[in-house]
Amino acid sequence: MDEYLAGLTTEGINDKTLSIDECSTEEMVRLMNEQDSKVPAAVAAEIPQIVRAVDTLHHVLKNGGRMFYVGAGSSGRLGVLDASECPPTFGVDPLLVQGHIAGGDGALRTAVEGYEDNAEEGVALIERCGVTDKDAVIGISASGSATFVIAALKKAGEIGAATIGVVNNKNSKVEHVCDVCIAPVVGPEVIMGSTRLKAGTAQKMVLNMLTTCTMVKLGKTYNNLMVDLKASNIKLRDRSVRIIKTATGVDDKTALSYLESASMNCKLAIMMIKTGLDAKAAEQALDQAEGSLKRAIRNFSKVV
Repeated sequence: MDEYLAGLTTEGINDKTLSIDECSTEEMVRLMNEQDSKVPAAVAAEIPQIVRAVDTLHHVLKNGGRMFYVGAGSSGRLGVLDASECPPTFGVDPLLVQGHIAGGDGALRTAVEGYEDNAEEGVALIERCGVTDKDAVIGISASGSATFVIAALKKAGEIGAATIGVVNNKNSKVEHVCDVCIAPVVGPEVIMGSTRLKAGTAQKMVLNMLTTCTMVKLGKTYNNLMVDLKASNIKLRDRSVRIIKTATGVDDKTALSYLESASMNCKLAIMMIKTGLDAKAAEQALDQAEGSLKRAIRNFSKVV
């Protein structure tokens, strides 16, 4: 028996759910809900490390780097999910935030056993992605022992990339190969070892913070409005119109008219309404403010 694995919190037996197979449906649901309620506190305990990670990622992306999620199994799927949501939410290039899972894209739908133990593939992934010292690699592993993830982090670190770990055990193997380690310990799972449960929920919360807070610092929002979205379908067009109305106070017709004049760019439309600039001048003003709508508006106000 592997002593490291046997000693992991995520591999422990939960004494609160020992008789779950004898519970009524309502009792089972309440047990799971009670256990899930422990997750936010575990994440809160890691806020100092999350802050360090966000500041690191902001520095990386602001200076032309990229961020890569690397994981296996459920952890890998969560990384791919978070990365895939960045383009529609924040209007970024799909290559800016990437998610990679052991076993490749096929492992997103069908569990592929063994790949998380493949160190060579972890190294090869970093090489295929062309990771440089300008980038950041975030390794996700509930146990903190996935060889694929550890090898990828080691290789990234050797290149000079920033390295961040997201795990669910203290003193994990991942902790020793990354610059920052975020380790929300949620305790034994409802079903022993099923880390798609509390551990997965904690990981999802952490990844939400990493990308969302980084994008806010990069000026991808205006107040708490996601102004960098592109109105590429009916739902997003409707959302863009509502955002423009909230930010500027104009009516539906005016909001839609400016959105169309801005080539369906929500942020640009707001800048045009707020300043009276045409699309080209408004775009230049945003570029000078490094994409920050609030800063661009303030800069314009100082000039006039």
